[in-house]
Amino acid sequence: MNKKQIISAILLLTAMGANAQDIAIENKNIDCGQVVFKHPVTAEYVMKNNGASPLTISDVRTSCGCTTVSYPKEAIAPGQSFTVSAVYDAKTMGHFNKRIGIYSNASSGPLMLSIKGVVVEEKDQPDLNYPYLLGDLHVDRTDLEFDDVNRGDEPVQVINIKNTTDQVVEPVLMHLPNYLRAEVRPSKIAPGRTGKALVQLDSRVLRDLGLTQTSVYLGMFMGDKVAPDKEITVSAVLLPDFDNMTSLQKARAPKLRLSSGSVELGGFSGKKSKKGKVTLINEGKTPLEIRSLQMFTAGLQVSLGNKTIAPGQKVDLKVTAIASILDKVKGKPRVLLITNDPENTKVIINVNVTK
Repeated sequence: MNKKQIISAILLLTAMGANAQDIAIENKNIDCGQVVFKHPVTAEYVMKNNGASPLTISDVRTSCGCTTVSYPKEAIAPGQSFTVSAVYDAKTMGHFNKRIGIYSNASSGPLMLSIKGVVVEEKDQPDLNYPYLLGDLHVDRTDLEFDDVNRGDEPVQVINIKNTTDQVVEPVLMHLPNYLRAEVRPSKIAPGRTGKALVQLDSRVLRDLGLTQTSVYLGMFMGDKVAPDKEITVSAVLLPDFDNMTSLQKARAPKLRLSSGSVELGGFSGKKSKKGKVTLINEGKTPLEIRSLQMFTAGLQVSLGNKTIAPGQKVDLKVTAIASILDKVKGKPRVLLITNDPENTKVIINVNVTK
């Protein structure tokens, strides 16, 4: 091979390498789950032309006539996003897994996509879905709240899991603190199958009254990488025990009344923060103690003039909401009070703000 032929070969390989990454796609394989018989289902594949020249789709081929595809017929400019839509007619009962080939000037071979699911007469669990994606596993919730726990309780919360991958997985909850235990049933979940993660709280190990928060992570297998997109938040509220109070003690107990059950702040309207307050009034016969004052989310600042309120007295609980922080939090802003009022041991004050 002479020098000119070598240079031509190098240029050809360079061009082929440049074309190989022209199309970027978020998800090549879409699982539609349960599809009702004779109700066509649509899968949309979001793509982007990552090349330096216009992209043209020359042909689209499907594995059967039961799938129709719509795609841009005009050239797609560099950097432009576009959508390819596939419709499965759902006229045959049972599982389906259809292949779609996208032919373009991005490469010599097709970009292969898939649409799968199962056609049923009616959905067998219409109230149970898996709207959250943790890593590559779908779940029905991403937060666990163990409310109104007394010392010695061992409550259990359930996370329903669906394996939408094409491989058998062995889900595991990672970074568990010493007060949590977890078990996945079954231990192995086949593609398209479901399972449950049972999470149990040992309240005897909790150190303090009030709110304890942590994060655990759902992996596909033991030793899987911990990442923010696999996070499950866990909170527990441990209450004081008043079961052994005498009738006389109950008659003389403090009694909390709030001026409002929430702090209404409205929208920020360009402001960095908004302020509000709730008044705490002791209508009992002995001092009211605020034993714990905590926030369920970041983005709130609170102040209380006095955590011990004499009978007949009142104190303002001042709340400041920080716009830049609240914009990033997932949970609802709330303030938690733990008191020595046996009828109001736990008080939650909602902070309503329009982000």
